[in-house]
Amino acid sequence: MKKLSKYIVYFILYAMIGWIYEVFLEVVVYKWGFSNRGVLFGPWLPVYGFGALIFIFLIYPLIKNKKYPIKLYYMPLVFLGCMLSATLLELITSYICEAIMGSWPWQTYADYKINFQARIALSPSIRFGLGGTFFLYVLQPLFEKITNKLGDKKVKIISYIIIIVLVIDMIYSFIIK
Repeated sequence: MKKLSKYIVYFILYAMIGWIYEVFLEVVVYKWGFSNRGVLFGPWLPVYGFGALIFIFLIYPLIKNKKYPIKLYYMPLVFLGCMLSATLLELITSYICEAIMGSWPWQTYADYKINFQARIALSPSIRFGLGGTFFLYVLQPLFEKITNKLGDKKVKIISYIIIIVLVIDMIYSFIIK
C-alpha cells in the first residue's frame, strides 16, 4: 500500500501541474481568457496524472538509477517515449470523452496543420515529449525525495485525502452538476 500511496500523490501532483500548464497556455499564450480546462471541478486534469504514471512505469526505469552523464544519453529515447505514450493516451482519452460526454476538451487541434481527427496533433505531442522529459529528469526525482522525507504514514494519509477529494469532485462533476 505504501507504494500505491506514493503513486496517488504523484498522480495528483502531475494532474495539478497539467491543469496549471493548460490554464497558462489558455490565458497567457493564446490569450483566450480563463476557463476550467478540465472535466472535473477542481484544479486538476486526470489525463496528465495518468500520463505521468505511464511515464513513471514505462519510461522512468530507463533512467531512474543511472548516473550523469549516462542518464543524459537516454534523453532522446525518453523524449520519444513520452511523446508517443502521451499521444496514444490522448487519442484513447478523446474517444472515451466522446463516448461519455459527446465531445473532448481539445477539439481545437483541428487548427493545427498536422492533426488526426482533431484528437491528436504534432505540436502538442512534441510538447508532451518535452514536458515528460522534464517530469522524469527534474520533477520526479524531486517528488520522490519529498515523499520519502514525509514518510509512509503521512503519504498514506495524504493519499486517502486525495482519493476522498477526487471522489467528491467526480460525484459533483458527473452527477450533481
